[in-house]
Amino acid sequence: MRPIAGLIVLAVTTLCAAPAQAQTYPTRPINMIVPFPPGGNTDIMARALQNEIGKAIGQTVVIINKGGAAGALGLIDLARAAPDGYTVALTPNNPLTAQPHLQKQPYGMDSFRYVCLTYYAPYVLIAGPQAPFKTFREFVTFAKAKSENLVYGHPGLASQPHLGMLAVLKAIGADGLGVPFTGAGPMAQALLGGTVMAITETPAVATASNLPILAALADARIAALPDVPTMAELGYPATSFTAGGVIAPGSTPPAVVATLEKACADATARAEYKAIATRLNVEARYLPGEAFRKLFDADSVENADAIRRSGLAVNK
Repeated sequence: MRPIAGLIVLAVTTLCAAPAQAQTYPTRPINMIVPFPPGGNTDIMARALQNEIGKAIGQTVVIINKGGAAGALGLIDLARAAPDGYTVALTPNNPLTAQPHLQKQPYGMDSFRYVCLTYYAPYVLIAGPQAPFKTFREFVTFAKAKSENLVYGHPGLASQPHLGMLAVLKAIGADGLGVPFTGAGPMAQALLGGTVMAITETPAVATASNLPILAALADARIAALPDVPTMAELGYPATSFTAGGVIAPGSTPPAVVATLEKACADATARAEYKAIATRLNVEARYLPGEAFRKLFDADSVENADAIRRSGLAVNK
């Protein structure tokens, strides 16, 4: 009976060890991948979260910028990382909910654990100062007058601003001619110069350039823009947004994810984090893992349909 008793003791010891390991996490710095270069909004929001989540979790958080392929390269690195809680990522929705539908990626929605949403910004429809329309009604009339009458800008195929405009065009039943740019900056300059007539972007882009906002692609009016009606109010329901959150490799232990989720809730509630979000005209919005995953799942379904209908998918 002694060998059997020894096995029982070993099994009990092993079972007790896992909770003990989770209780001691984290014991060293945590790497946070940002799948875009330094200086953009995703990077700024990550650095704001870096400080506050570090305080909440009691460890240093190190930002690692890994840009390229519209955010896909950074998420490939995360998918291949050890699932121990010491490598996570702060990512917006597009690399997860759109890029895998555009072309085959070595990751998908199920490759990751969803820890928490940390910020949210609905898109708005913005007209250029030289556009042949000044109101949403005039925009609809112009866009529907003939195919590709509307010339709009976007920072890359299946980028979130591109998908936002596709949502608008689907809602009003029109087509447009999309002109790609290398980023949001060149796109905004083209809008100011009259090369393109309209874009969809965050309110920050419109307010920074004092551009007319025709509609909000949001479920409700945006607090900072109370006079801007939603697409639904105008009779053409459509929504689009950019939002970011913390994700981890798919087999990260639940206890580790729970520790990160709690730290994330504490971090996003801090005044310092909210202040930075406000300066960027985004909402510091916390959602726990399950609700975060549902938000991105719904966005993935919408994006898959938009990419399929527009014939954008390549190398599938």
